[in-house]
Amino acid sequence: MANRIEERLQQVKERGDKAFITYMTAGLPDMQGCADLVKALDEAQIDVVELGIPFSDPVADGPVIQAASYKSIRQGTNLRKVFDMVADIRADGCQVPLVFMMYFNTITYYGVEAFVDRCVEVGVDGLIIPDLPYEEQKQLQDVLDRKADAPILIQLVTPVSGERIPMLLEKARGFVYCVSSMGVTGQAADFHRNVLDYLEQVKSVSKIPVMMGFGIRTAKDVLPMKHTIDGCIVGSHFINLMEENGYSTDAAKEYVRTFKAEMNA
Repeated sequence: MANRIEERLQQVKERGDKAFITYMTAGLPDMQGCADLVKALDEAQIDVVELGIPFSDPVADGPVIQAASYKSIRQGTNLRKVFDMVADIRADGCQVPLVFMMYFNTITYYGVEAFVDRCVEVGVDGLIIPDLPYEEQKQLQDVLDRKADAPILIQLVTPVSGERIPMLLEKARGFVYCVSSMGVTGQAADFHRNVLDYLEQVKSVSKIPVMMGFGIRTAKDVLPMKHTIDGCIVGSHFINLMEENGYSTDAAKEYVRTFKAEMNA
């Protein structure tokens, strides 16, 4: 079976549109509410959903996602429960592309082989692991390569990746996650001062869609980069929006539809 992420992004490209991805912390407001939210995002035609697996030391994340992660852990969320939730979502017929954003300790603790097997079983399409440098990905990548329908490992690049970008993207699949600013998630749209040059550099060597993330709130934030990127990712702002609206599925759908309409106007 072709990977859902790659299929969806190809469809978006063929329409001449930009893709939209939202990040949400798994287990919030609770496991059932989280499942309902994923299905609502799918109904609103989100292109990919990033599910953040709560972790005690999320080094790439700012205060909003850290607080959400802590809250979810306090409620008892763990990787096993998230896998079960994804299995239920798939059983209900929801085929939205799903990416786990997580830290490598969690995979190591679960067991790399067992982790990949369970991803295949329940239908996880991609992995973003911000604390796993390219040079240390071989152990996981070897297991992913051996398994049919295994999730794809999404590569992250930053404004200081520079000469490493061609190496990072040589065998990359799905999309490339372009970190738009230095530091952690959730900062204001205070992008790196040379962000356009950097995005153009990535675009010039990337054979896959270029997605921009970190600090984005509205479609207006990415309009200056619209002709360079293939889409964008919103995380902290979406979590704040959900907190403010009691994790309302209607609020989630309205946000996604509005953002997509404005970005693709």
